[in-house]
Amino acid sequence: MALVNEHLLRLLDNYLFTDITRKVNSFKVTHPKAEVIHLGIGDVTRPIPAACREAMCKAVNDLGKAETFHGYGPEQGYDFLIEAILKHDYASRGVSLSASEIFISDGAKTDTGNLGDILRHDNSIGVTDPIYPAYIDSNVSSGRAGYIDEWGKWSNVVYIPCRMENNFIPPIPEQRIDIIYLCFPNNPTGAVLTKNELKNWVNYAIKNDALIIFDAAYEAYIRQPDIPHSIYEIKGAKKVAIEIRSFSKTAGFTGVRCGYTVIPKEVTAATLNGERISLNKLWLRRQTTKFNGASYISQRGAEAVYTPQGQEEVKTMIDYYMENARLMKKALGGTGLKVFGGENAPYLWVKAPDGMSSWKFFDKLLYDAQVVSTPGIGFGPSGEGYVRLTAFNDRRQCEEGIKRICHYL
Repeated sequence: MALVNEHLLRLLDNYLFTDITRKVNSFKVTHPKAEVIHLGIGDVTRPIPAACREAMCKAVNDLGKAETFHGYGPEQGYDFLIEAILKHDYASRGVSLSASEIFISDGAKTDTGNLGDILRHDNSIGVTDPIYPAYIDSNVSSGRAGYIDEWGKWSNVVYIPCRMENNFIPPIPEQRIDIIYLCFPNNPTGAVLTKNELKNWVNYAIKNDALIIFDAAYEAYIRQPDIPHSIYEIKGAKKVAIEIRSFSKTAGFTGVRCGYTVIPKEVTAATLNGERISLNKLWLRRQTTKFNGASYISQRGAEAVYTPQGQEEVKTMIDYYMENARLMKKALGGTGLKVFGGENAPYLWVKAPDGMSSWKFFDKLLYDAQVVSTPGIGFGPSGEGYVRLTAFNDRRQCEEGIKRICHYL
């Protein structure tokens, strides 16, 4: 008989955002006239840039003519997009990479989970806590995370607490860890790392022969000029780090699906007998086996992000969301709540009042203010007692949602 992957059975019954949807739907049934405002899930709401729309329309027309038709594309991505990425995202910041080190995908979440395919199941894992839940869930699926305890921690995962007391900056662990997940600007706290702080992590990885998986999905939201946008701005990082990026939040591509992963040829991992293997080569082999590439249409749209028109329109979109964040943070700060983030990322990390739990505060915001948030405990044990609010919404919705919250607190 066929046997299931029993590691999947260890996953919690519902994904965090599935639980939120269920609670909100239940509320709507009992409160049919309520006008619920969603400030929880981090999905974009602004239309994608006109430059991208025009490029995708042209790409559709290309597929309608024999002389410009495209069938299967290269699994690693089209050269036109890879060259634009190299020029604008890396060379402009003094980072030298080759085209064969860029892998176009259908989004950061996909690559985050699939990278586990090229790494042994018994590697130790380290995560900043709180953390985007997909990092741990993907390792649970492969048997790498172990078993969950009564406090919600997995036995084979090292949790690196990021708390208010340390400004949500992860301390360098004392023990050695094989694979470390870093997300900066951080989802959910909105924290960022300075060059010196990121350098400490790169040095740790070099010293301990560790691999860093660096999620830079929100780098376009960085406002401070001295904050690195790429881990490769740090000397030595190309030896120890894989970087993941996305057009989802940068250009509103959550429904279009396009992102990319950088795996320098210098990054290696070992076999049991000590042989060093290029992860770039191994990932290419994995992709050619399991992935047929992101669509030609989405890649043409992504290429347009780097045109002068696209750059201006992307900036306008990001400015819109960050102004939402600024207004929301200012208003919430007037209530006496402790509010973090919102300065280099489109998320606010809000401390629940009066020692309230994350889910209790979530329920209060939903039932009193009819505003949906994301409970912090869903991002890990250190997220207990917080909720995350997102600036990804219409300005009027953000202002109205925060007005309601301020009224009921």
